[in-house]
Order: sequence, then C-alpha cells, then structure tokens
Amino acid sequence: MPMGMPEIRFRFSPEKARTALHWMLTQQSPLDLHTLLKACYFADKYHLNRHLRPIFGARYKAMNYGPVPLEIYELAKSEPLIIAELQDRIVPWELEGYRLKLKGNAAPNMDILSRSDILALEEGFSLSRSMNFTDRTAATHGRDWERANFGMMDYADMLDNGPDQSAKVRELRETARYAVL
Repeated sequence: MPMGMPEIRFRFSPEKARTALHWMLTQQSPLDLHTLLKACYFADKYHLNRHLRPIFGARYKAMNYGPVPLEIYELAKSEPLIIAELQDRIVPWELEGYRLKLKGNAAPNMDILSRSDILALEEGFSLSRSMNFTDRTAATHGRDWERANFGMMDYADMLDNGPDQSAKVRELRETARYAVL
C-alpha cells in the first residue's frame, strides 16, 4: 500500500461467514482450520476480482502459513465477541483441536448468500480441498501476502494485475466502507 493511502476495509458480515463455514462442514466434516480459512480467502479473492467486492469483508492477516481472515477465525473458535454479532448467537459446529466438526443436521441458510457468493465459495472450497497443507500455504503467499503492512493485508493487493487495476483500486477506496455485503 503506497504511503498515505487508506487501507481498503469492508464491514464484516458474520452471518455470511457462519453460513459459509456451515455449508463447507455439510460438504465434509470434520475439516481442519487451514482448509476452511484458505477456502474463505480463495473465495473472497475470486469474488473481489470478478465483482469488486468480497463475500465476507474480513480483515486478512498475513501469517506464516498464509492469510487468515481474522473474524472468521474468531467465529470458527466460537469467540464470544464475534458470536454476539450473530442474530441468533448459534454456531452449528464445535472445535476439536484444529478441526471443526459439524454438530446436528440442520441445513445452512443459503439465502444469506448471493448466487455469485455461492459460486465463489464453491470455487474457493474446491481449490482449498484439492491441495495439501504445503500447497495451500504456497498458493496463498502471493503479492498480497508479501505486501502486508504490519501483517495486515490490503484488498487492493488482492486484485489481479490488469489494465484497469488502478481504476478498481480507486473505486474500492471510495466505496468499500459504504458497501453492504
């Protein structure tokens, strides 16, 4: 991020994040946190590049093993402050070590996600599951991870290189904080 440029931030959507985690766990349970968190990263980046908005609006921290969407990580761990942001304060999983396990058989409320959100989530989850830990880590150490400012990644760096990249960054800087995800 160039000096003096504001970081692009979105308002996090805890309901979308809960739905996404719930859906992934209905596809395979238990699932390790690395697979789940990288699936969210891949989905957010995919959606950002196609629709100029992420799905979740999480803040991404560049960690040793790749980007971590901080609020989604807190949600996966059922941290009380993030759970308080959910409408009904319920998560349909439990954390056992580094794996989330589905509890119950309720279906996720997919109406919370748009069609484009679902397609990006399917893409991100498929990609994440197709890789082992080492490959996922390597695949998430791109330019956005390398340019992290004090460990925090900027959505501007998640955009693919292209002729209209500068215009997209300008638009995101102007509109992100007002976007409803």
